Amino acid sequence: MNDSVAEYDLLVAGELNVDLIMDRIEGKPEVGKERLARSMTLTLGSSSAIFASNISSLGSRTAFAGLTGLDSFGELVLNSLQEKRVHTEWIATREDRQTGATIAFNMDQERMMVTHPGPMEEFSIQDLPMDQLHRFRHLHISSIFLQPGLKRDLTEILSKAQSAGLTTSLDPQWDPDESWDLDLDNLLPLLDWFLPNERELQALTHTSELESAIRTVATYSCRTVVKMGTDGARAVGAGRPEQVVPAYVLPDFRDAIGAGDSFNAGLIHSILQGTSEETALRYASIAAAVSTTGSGGTTALSGPELVHSTAIKINVPIHDT
Repeated sequence: MNDSVAEYDLLVAGELNVDLIMDRIEGKPEVGKERLARSMTLTLGSSSAIFASNISSLGSRTAFAGLTGLDSFGELVLNSLQEKRVHTEWIATREDRQTGATIAFNMDQERMMVTHPGPMEEFSIQDLPMDQLHRFRHLHISSIFLQPGLKRDLTEILSKAQSAGLTTSLDPQWDPDESWDLDLDNLLPLLDWFLPNERELQALTHTSELESAIRTVATYSCRTVVKMGTDGARAVGAGRPEQVVPAYVLPDFRDAIGAGDSFNAGLIHSILQGTSEETALRYASIAAAVSTTGSGGTTALSGPELVHSTAIKINVPIHDT
């Protein structure tokens, strides 16, 4: 890892869009019927941006590479990241494209989403600072199925990052086409952290049971952390014993948008600080819980202080002894 020379703790490469969140929906949305939402929020969206925003809030020096359109949504994305001290030098603008947007319908702890991808489909290795990888310690990528250009170049990107001494992580997110055509045999050896949720892992391993999916990835050299919602998370692989961490549900729960990305942010931030995996998993779970107390993925996780105070309140240690 480039600890001694790196200017940034990590580079985040991925999609950028806004979230339009519909809350307090009166009845379940159905085709051909109209429902009322009594609350609405427009905020920074996308797995990659939520991760970057929150890991920066926790204290990691973060840079972002991505694409937006030349429009008000693009301005919101850039302003939101910059307010969270994310370095945006490598975010480019496509004048002929609209910035991506997701409409999210919240129903208790379930949600339904529809996304307009915008220029993220064009994002590729050509948009990454591959000649400047020495400036970073870690590379994180999210939502690979929404970015066919990045997906095409994924093995090359990760291989070059690994050769440059960076550690790497990937949260694949959902595949809208449900083809799930990632070559795990070639991909996972290039990763230090693979961060799917349980449904994504089962789809990627073409298994119908979670235990079978976990056994499949446990044989690889990277560490896979499977996020299981209110059932917590499990870390397997890399020749180390399995670790399990519970989920923490706080009384002021608002919505689960970005909870998985906030878990990722807490985990990678803690690992980059040099803590043990056991401690990092607890920190990640607390960060995810805190993120659910605000609307959207970035409003609640404003800094490390809230993670620390929440951990004290529910008596969960998040520091190595």
